[in-house]
Amino acid sequence: MVTSTYASPPGSATPDGPAARPDPSWARLYRIGGACAGVFVVMVVVGIVLAVAAPVAPTEGAAATLAHIAAHRSLYVLQQQLWLVPGVFAAVVYLALYPALRHLDRSLAALGTAIGGGAWALTLAIPTTTTGAPALVHLSDQFVVADPARRLALATAAETLIAQNRTTSVVGPLTTVGLLLVSVVMLRGVFPRWVARLGVAAGVLGIAAEALRMVVEGFYVVYGVLLPVWMAAVGWHLYRLGRRDRGPADAIEDEMEASKT
Repeated sequence: MVTSTYASPPGSATPDGPAARPDPSWARLYRIGGACAGVFVVMVVVGIVLAVAAPVAPTEGAAATLAHIAAHRSLYVLQQQLWLVPGVFAAVVYLALYPALRHLDRSLAALGTAIGGGAWALTLAIPTTTTGAPALVHLSDQFVVADPARRLALATAAETLIAQNRTTSVVGPLTTVGLLLVSVVMLRGVFPRWVARLGVAAGVLGIAAEALRMVVEGFYVVYGVLLPVWMAAVGWHLYRLGRRDRGPADAIEDEMEASKT
């Protein structure tokens, strides 16, 4: 029998089975993904703090909502950006997760990262949040200086955007499904088991929160806490995977930590 004398590159498949470790040639993407996860967490946490500390917005009436936005315009704009912009960084994190997880299950890794990353990117294409929309700022600016007839038309347009915020769209469920899929792959290795289990819990709660949005709002609170914690843990371990000074001992340590129950 003739055997090859050429060694397979790290992270590539071998005749005996799939690669045992993430491909180190993607180290720079791992570091970028880890840094993006950190930015995501900071922005989301700041957004949560502002949401708690900011004046309470009206829950009913488009005219009252537009007047509230006009009175707190700068704060409202900042809040909306803190909810929307993190989607760009989350999409990069999912992009970095694919080469980190593909040796465990190419199909699920591809599906999970494509769904999760694509859904987070779509948050900018469909710029509405559960607390409002940037378009309401433009309507509010016009509302302040408009005559009564014009105000009625602007309030009607605002009602449409407010209704979209309170209705489940395709983006929300897809982000939670992507989170659940990549976390299921994480159960097989690379990341610690507790990170994978946290992601599975957050994904299940997120799906329930989206499905029951009009009935139960409590799920969103728990999901909103678990998501940044999971993202922070994923970002930390992604950055460790991409360290330049990473040696064999680090890889062994990661394998031992990932195997812990």
